[in-house]
Amino acid sequence: MALLGIFGAPRRYVQGPGAIRELASVRPVLGQRPVAIVDADILPALEADLSAALGQGEYRILAFRGEITRAQIARLIAELDGFGADIVIGVGGGKGLDAAKGVAKALEIPFVAVPTIASNDSPTGRSMAIYDDNHVMIAVEFLPDAPALVVVDTAIIARAPARFLRSGMGDAIAKKFEAERAHAYGSKNGLGGKQTLTALAIGDLCYRTLRQYGVAAMAAAEAHEVNDAFEAAVEANVLMSGLGWESGGLSYAHAVVRGLVQARDAKNNPHGEHVAYGTLVQLAIEGRDDAFTRDVAGFLRDVGLPTSLGELGMADPTDAEIAEIARLTTIGPVGGMIEVRAAPEQIAAAIRRIEAMA
Repeated sequence: MALLGIFGAPRRYVQGPGAIRELASVRPVLGQRPVAIVDADILPALEADLSAALGQGEYRILAFRGEITRAQIARLIAELDGFGADIVIGVGGGKGLDAAKGVAKALEIPFVAVPTIASNDSPTGRSMAIYDDNHVMIAVEFLPDAPALVVVDTAIIARAPARFLRSGMGDAIAKKFEAERAHAYGSKNGLGGKQTLTALAIGDLCYRTLRQYGVAAMAAAEAHEVNDAFEAAVEANVLMSGLGWESGGLSYAHAVVRGLVQARDAKNNPHGEHVAYGTLVQLAIEGRDDAFTRDVAGFLRDVGLPTSLGELGMADPTDAEIAEIARLTTIGPVGGMIEVRAAPEQIAAAIRRIEAMA
């Protein structure tokens, strides 16, 4: 049977300075006994705002620090000590949100995302990465439904170091090309269906938004200011990118990350920097002309993202090292959502082409 088109999205998305006050709507609409799970490092700065937003009635605020393991999720649930939470609010970066998702899934209650950085698109999605005690990812699990609410307070996000916004752009810029490649291959999206035209249009809009506003947004981020360009880039990084991957799909830009996370001196770079470089490799795999690829690379440089293995820290990569990145690119988990059809030799040739271009 042919795949059905599936598009998913949060029930509601709110963005702007002071948006955290929107949490006041949680209790009357979504739940009477909320628990907020907050990254420990930012809790002191946000606890007063959270308490004011949650208002009257009973609630709990729990601090989270560390890796997302099954033991950590169980510890957070134990801390509730029979509180009877009926909604989980995750506040923080990707790990803080994933910890809250883990608790929400275990308790079978709705999830609300309040990201404090715009470095990734996890706030709008259902997925969470689970690790073991050795910091090795062992599973990707999913909420049964999309977040009930996503609250993006750009005044809070503007306080963060600018590198987080830059990394988010590296992750988001790929979504147009990945959704289009997944669609061309007939691959499933993150919801197990085929891409709708809406999903493809969002991926394209994400790319065009970053091209138009990205450089100005980085200037605003460096100055910790909120302006129209900053708002546009945050929306692209969080909302458009999130909808673009989950309803559109992933492809080579993310597959190349499998090799980069094990590559000499490049493995510790932020995810968004790996994806930015992977985007160029995908363009080369697809046979895009040099002018187009150089144009995309020029934008990446303009916002401070890497366009070569050397800029990722891997100076003078050997042919053997490039071949190993290419080999790992083709190896994904059983049942994974990224379809790789190019042979390792084709991928290695694409990497060499990008290196020569850089």
